[in-house]
Amino acid sequence: MVDKPVSKSKPSLTRRSFLASSAAAVAAPMILPSGVLAQKGKPGANDRLVVGLIGAGGQGRSHLKFLTGRDDVEVAAICDVDSKNLSTGLDFTGGKAKGYIDYRPLLDRKDLDAVVIVTPDHWHGIMTVQACEAGHDVYVEKPASKTVEEGRAMVDAANRYGRVIQVGSQGRSSPAAVASCNYIRNNQIGDVKKVVCWHYENPVGGDPSLNQPAPDTLDWDKWVGPARWVPYNPDRVHFNFRWMLDFGGGQIRDRGAHVLSVISWCLDLDDKSPVRVTATGTAPTTGLWDCPPDLRVVYEFEDPELTIIWEQPGTRYADHDFGAIYYGSKDNLIIKGGDGGTYAEDKARAYRVPDKGYHALRSKGHHQNWFDCIKSREKPVMNIEAGHQVSKMCILANLSYRLERPIQWDGATETIVGDAAANRLLGSPGRGEYHL
Repeated sequence: MVDKPVSKSKPSLTRRSFLASSAAAVAAPMILPSGVLAQKGKPGANDRLVVGLIGAGGQGRSHLKFLTGRDDVEVAAICDVDSKNLSTGLDFTGGKAKGYIDYRPLLDRKDLDAVVIVTPDHWHGIMTVQACEAGHDVYVEKPASKTVEEGRAMVDAANRYGRVIQVGSQGRSSPAAVASCNYIRNNQIGDVKKVVCWHYENPVGGDPSLNQPAPDTLDWDKWVGPARWVPYNPDRVHFNFRWMLDFGGGQIRDRGAHVLSVISWCLDLDDKSPVRVTATGTAPTTGLWDCPPDLRVVYEFEDPELTIIWEQPGTRYADHDFGAIYYGSKDNLIIKGGDGGTYAEDKARAYRVPDKGYHALRSKGHHQNWFDCIKSREKPVMNIEAGHQVSKMCILANLSYRLERPIQWDGATETIVGDAAANRLLGSPGRGEYHL
C-alpha cells in the first residue's frame, strides 16, 4: 500500500490554535479526564507540544533523548528510512510513538504541533516546505538547505503559512556566543574589517568498489530522495554522506554552518550578503568521497566593508579544532567552536552591557527558544531567514570551488551576476516524485 502524500493545500488550524479558539465557546461545565488539565508540577495535555521527528540516526537520537526527557513534549511520531534506526528511535518513547518509513503520512497527521527534521542535508528543503504547508512548526538541522532555491522556498513557506522555524545552528543559544556578540556589537573591539576561520581538513576515503544492493533494512530510494541517483555504498550512507558534495558538502556546510552563524550574528549580517565569493581547493585523487581535503574561501562584503576567510586547514589561533578570530580596529577577539561547544575569551565573558547598549537575545537553550517562539509566534534566534543567509554562504563556497572561478553575487536577486551556467546550479530539479 502506497502512503498518501501530504496535502499541498493551506493548513488547517493547529491543535493548539483550535483549542484556544474553542475555549470561549464552551458554555457548560465539562468533565475532563485526568491529564488533560495541568496538575501541580506536571503540564496537562493541552500544554504539551506534540512533536514528530524525521531522522532517528545519531543526531536524531540526541534530539529524542532531550525531547523525551521533558514533561511538556510528547513525541508522537518518528520516521526513518532505516528500520534499525526507526526501532531504536521508537524505544526512546517506550513504544508509544507511531513509526513511519515514509515521512509524508507523518506530516499528514493533524495532531502534531511541530516536526523536528534531522535528515541528511539534501532532504531539509522539501521536508521543511511540506511541513509548513501541513501546518507544522519546524526545527530543522543545519545547514538549512542544500541549494539556494530550496532555502528561498523554505523562507517563503514560513512566511506564507505563518510557521516558526528554528535552524539547528545552536551556537547562538550558547552563553559564550551571547557574550561575544554583546562584546563585538557594543564596539569593544572597534570596526571589524576581517574575520579568519580555521578548521581541519575534510577526510579522504571511502571505497568505490563497495557499491552493492542496499540491505533490506534500508529503503535506499527514499534515502536518496531528491538527489541525483547513486548506487548504495556503505561508505556513502549515514554520517559518511557528509563527505559527498551532492549530499553533505564537507566541513564548510557542516561546521561552517555553525561558525558562520555566530559570525553573522556578532556582525549583524543576517540580512546581508557577500558580493564576491572565491573558493580554491584540491580535489581528492583517491577514494569515494569527493569533498576537497583543503579549502580556502574568501567572502567579500561591500556593506559593511568586510572580508571573511575560511581556511581549511588554517592557522590555529586557539586550543580548539575550529573557530574564528575577529580583527577589529581597537582589538581582536577569538571565538572557539561555534556549535554546542562555543567558547568566549575572558574579556568577553566579563563584559557587562550598559543599560542602553545592545543586548543579544539570551535564549534558555536552542530547543527551549523554539518552544517559547511556538507559543509567542516570535522569530527564534536562528530563524529561517538567518539560516538561509548562512546556508547560502556555505553553498556558494562549494559552487565556486566546483566552477573553479569566483562568483559575483547579487544578494537582492539571489543570482550570480553574468553567469547563466552557474545560475542553473543554484537549484535542483529533484528526482521523480521527490521535488519541491
